Amino acid sequence: MGCYRRIDRALEHALHLPLGTGSRYVVISDCHRGEGTTNDNFLKNAYLYEAAMEHYIKRGFFYLELGDGEELWENRCMDRIVHYHETVYEMFACLQSRNALCRIYGNHNMELRKILPEAIILDNCEGGRDVCMIHGHQADFFNSVCWRLSRALVRYVWKPLERSGVNDPTSAARNYKKAVRYEQCLAGWTRLHDRYLIAGHSHRPRLPENGELYLNAGSCVHPRCITAIELEQMQMTLVKWKVATRPDMTMYVVREKLAGPAAIL
Repeated sequence: MGCYRRIDRALEHALHLPLGTGSRYVVISDCHRGEGTTNDNFLKNAYLYEAAMEHYIKRGFFYLELGDGEELWENRCMDRIVHYHETVYEMFACLQSRNALCRIYGNHNMELRKILPEAIILDNCEGGRDVCMIHGHQADFFNSVCWRLSRALVRYVWKPLERSGVNDPTSAARNYKKAVRYEQCLAGWTRLHDRYLIAGHSHRPRLPENGELYLNAGSCVHPRCITAIELEQMQMTLVKWKVATRPDMTMYVVREKLAGPAAIL
C-alpha cells in the first residue's frame, strides 16, 4: 500500500534518540498555532498548554512535537506566529538550551520540512520494541501527496467557511470515516513491522491497553483540553490537561490520566 511506503520513507531519515529507564519524554501534536486571529484554534487552550509546558520543563522532560505545531495553511507568515505566541517559543528556547527539544513537521507546517525532520525513532536501549513517531499525514493521500492542493482549499475555501461553522471534509480530524481509514492504515503498519508507532493528525487521542502498537497523542485544539503522551520509566501514559473548579469557585489547571500507564515491551 502507498501509505506504508510513505511511512517507511519517513522513518528511513528519522532522528534517533535513546529510550531507557531514565528517559522522560512528553509527546504533543497538532497545536496549530496561528496569528492570534479568530481562526487561531490554539488560542482557546494556550494557557492550558503553557501550564502543561511549565510542568514538563520543571520536571526535566524532553519535549517531542509531532507536527502541525504551526498553522501555515491558513497563515503565511511564520514570524507573526512566533511574535504572537512569544511565550511558547521562549519555552522552546529554554528546552533547546538543555538539548531537550525535537519538533517534526506535519502537513500544516510542511513549509518547515527543510529545517525540521519528518520522523523520530526512540531506540529502545532495554531490548524491547523501538518507538517510531511521525505526524501521520503520510497515511493520508490527500494531505501528503496532494498537500499543495489541500493547502489551497483550506486557505481559500475552508478558512472563510470555518467562521460559519462549516467543517473541512478533507481533514482526518473532522471526517469520521476518513479518520477510521487513517487509523486502520497506521495500525496495519505496526502489525507488519512489530514496532510502536505514535502519531497525531487525526486529533483522536489513543493508547490501547490490549497490546496494540498504534498510539495517538491527540491535539491541543480540543474544545476544553489538550492531550499528550508521557514516556517515563519505560511506560506510556495518555493524559489530558483541563481547567477544573474548586468548591470556592476558583479555577485551576489539572492533569488527568486517560489511559495507562502501559509498559513499553
